[in-house]
Amino acid sequence: MRVGITGHRGLDETVERRVRALIDDAVAAYPAAELVGVSCLADGPDAWFAEAVVKHGGGLEAVVPATEYRDSLPDRHHLTYDALLRQSSDVHGTGMRASDSAAHMAGSEILVGLVDELLAVWDGLPARGYGGTADVVAYAERTGVPVRILWPQGASR
Repeated sequence: MRVGITGHRGLDETVERRVRALIDDAVAAYPAAELVGVSCLADGPDAWFAEAVVKHGGGLEAVVPATEYRDSLPDRHHLTYDALLRQSSDVHGTGMRASDSAAHMAGSEILVGLVDELLAVWDGLPARGYGGTADVVAYAERTGVPVRILWPQGASR
């Protein structure tokens, strides 16, 4: 089973704790030997999911939206990103250089095309900018990829 992730970044600590628990529970439901997680490895849900997949014993693949992607992530996340990238058995790229919303959406489209199911850490609201979580969910739905929403009841961003 190939499972991808999309989700909101910048969640507060309380919501983060609850989201991590939802991700851990979702990942634990898959047989480890059959699980391949696909992630763009950004800070937040992307990395939490990738870490949970590795901890569970599943395989990991990365999608890198742009050659400048790592530099666009927070400095505090670089070590985690690098470690997860090294643990990825395959790395898929868009061929784009600039880490902008077009590259992020292109990366998400590649990710959706690689998976059997998409987990979405999504509050159900419209995207705050092109390529946001709502856009990725809509793309998955348009292309027939099942989406499972992971959002703590009563939480907000």
